[in-house]
Amino acid sequence: MKKILLFVTSMILSNLVFAQKQDTRYFEMRIYYCEPGRLPNLLTRFREHTTKIFERHGMTNIGYWVPVQNDKNALYYVLAYPSKEARETSWKNFGADLEWKSVRTESEKDGKIVSKVESIFMNATDFSPKIKEKQKNPERMFELRIYTATPNNIENVLTRFRDHTVKLFKKHGMENIAYWKSIEKDTTQSKLVYILAHKSEEAGKASFDAFRKDEKWIKVRDESEKNGKIVSKVESIYMKPTDFSTIK
Repeated sequence: MKKILLFVTSMILSNLVFAQKQDTRYFEMRIYYCEPGRLPNLLTRFREHTTKIFERHGMTNIGYWVPVQNDKNALYYVLAYPSKEARETSWKNFGADLEWKSVRTESEKDGKIVSKVESIFMNATDFSPKIKEKQKNPERMFELRIYTATPNNIENVLTRFRDHTVKLFKKHGMENIAYWKSIEKDTTQSKLVYILAHKSEEAGKASFDAFRKDEKWIKVRDESEKNGKIVSKVESIYMKPTDFSTIK
């Protein structure tokens, strides 16, 4: 009985420590699609002004990336806020900021820069590593991956990642940067959104080839899909960090 109590106590303490490590911030991935030829103007505006104004209004710059195959002239970036409510206040104050108004007007004197903006709101998963902001690593290639689960299977996808996939990625030379669960407006189930880092695009593809052939992964995949597929769609985008990204 004493051994059982000690075991239960140990598990509770372990879970408490694990819970304390979870990032409870409110995250937003923003995707800006630029007018033809205007992406350099957007990058200049972010580099010289926008990121600093964001910080002044309580937003944390996590990272900024440009897709390798960028036919849509896009910029992807992630911000963090203390809460959803803080996010609303920060953006309200940002929009009213006199410096921002002046910068926007000056930067758009030759025409509109951004044609469309998309947002993905997210919470960190309980297995996401601590985001190492302002890293001084040699520049890496990043990969954004978004998983759409089959109906009612997002928790099974998360369990597979938590218990197995994240460790296998590391085994095959992939660096786990962050894992999030999207927050959907309607009854649509959440998606898994995550970012990996590789030495290069070629290294990333080689790592995934080795991962898919790994006998442990094959066993895990087959066991998790014994009642049917749990992932219906996988999106992958290789991205380069901008020169002003906090993560490179």
